[in-house]
Amino acid sequence: METYELVKTKATAAKKAAAELAVTGTAVKNKALVAMAQALLDRQQEILQANAEDMRQAADKGMKASMLDRLKLTEQRIASMAEGLEQVAVLPDPVGTVVGGSRLANGMTVTKVRVPLGVIGIIYEARPNVTADAAGLCLKSGNAVILKGGSEAMQSNKVIASVLSEAAEKAGIPQGAVQFIDTSDRQAVTDLIHMNGLVDVVIPRGGAGLIKAVVMNATVPVIETGAGVCHTFVDASADVQMAMDIAYNAKVQRPSVCNAMETLLVHKDIAGKFLPPMLEKYFAAGVEIRGDERVQAFSGQVLPAVEEDWSTEYGDLRLSVKVVDSLQEALAHIAAYSTGHSECIVTSDYANARQFQLRVDAAAVYVNASTRFTDGFEFGFGAEIGISTQKLHARGPMALPELTSTKYLIDGSGQVRG
Repeated sequence: METYELVKTKATAAKKAAAELAVTGTAVKNKALVAMAQALLDRQQEILQANAEDMRQAADKGMKASMLDRLKLTEQRIASMAEGLEQVAVLPDPVGTVVGGSRLANGMTVTKVRVPLGVIGIIYEARPNVTADAAGLCLKSGNAVILKGGSEAMQSNKVIASVLSEAAEKAGIPQGAVQFIDTSDRQAVTDLIHMNGLVDVVIPRGGAGLIKAVVMNATVPVIETGAGVCHTFVDASADVQMAMDIAYNAKVQRPSVCNAMETLLVHKDIAGKFLPPMLEKYFAAGVEIRGDERVQAFSGQVLPAVEEDWSTEYGDLRLSVKVVDSLQEALAHIAAYSTGHSECIVTSDYANARQFQLRVDAAAVYVNASTRFTDGFEFGFGAEIGISTQKLHARGPMALPELTSTKYLIDGSGQVRG
């Protein structure tokens, strides 16, 4: 079957399923989610074997360590995927929720309620856990989903999607509600993002290149999940130990993810106390530091930063570091280079904390906490479909409410407009 026909066939099946799923009861959806979670655990050896094959092929092709980390599945990560599905099952169903309403002067009542988006296409790279997160959130919010994972995770995603769809359908979910495009042909992405009339929205998850390509070329509406050039600003009044803990966690705990810090800004008045031990700790963890001249003065191991570094999402153990003269300079730097994902200030100054949160334009703005918390699971949403950095429709971790639209229900008693 040609790629276009393959994608169209799956989109057509998803569209049909979406019509039924939109009116499927909460109890059935919850039962399916629990069954999907259990199926992941029951068939984890099959999933791990498929993932091992993906890992072998990726290593042979020279995939960098940070991407291999995203690709790798373990029993613990599969258990986390299952836990995410179970958490989604106990969350409130957004479908049918009354958002607002009123009675008009003519006697008609207008009620605004949440409804599913319809068919959601998810395009993502080397993170097999996205397959489970996306399927679970879409089903709970009444949406059919078409999954298009990267070729590097083809075997893992294919097995996971099969496990999930089989379990869901046995539990009463309409056939075809979970679709997986099992081809590595890049044309499939192009076809999917032009499937107007069958696909209601596309959500890309991955690197800046993938996201930009989808945003620039899609004719289907796109919800943009952004790259994360995240900053931490250590203010003059910061507690040094707190700042070290936060800055270390934000970079080192899991550097391959989008909420990891890529640039550390340090106020000049605290740089002498903070940077020497901080740099030593980074070097011990294998972090490569690229800094401006004032940072380089603290260690000969610091490489000179170039303009490109300030706007780069490294996704690995590299970090850009800059000493700034003031909060205003830090704000200006963030405004110039931030991707609007997650930004942090470490400070003991209440006024500076509030000023930072007021002026920084990002989906998540932290005071005295690591940017690594920008995550649907950590925010109590169960899981997330992605972290939106745009401002229309949804922003930040996208969970169940963000996967719905609204419609108006109007009840009258024979009113006509004069």
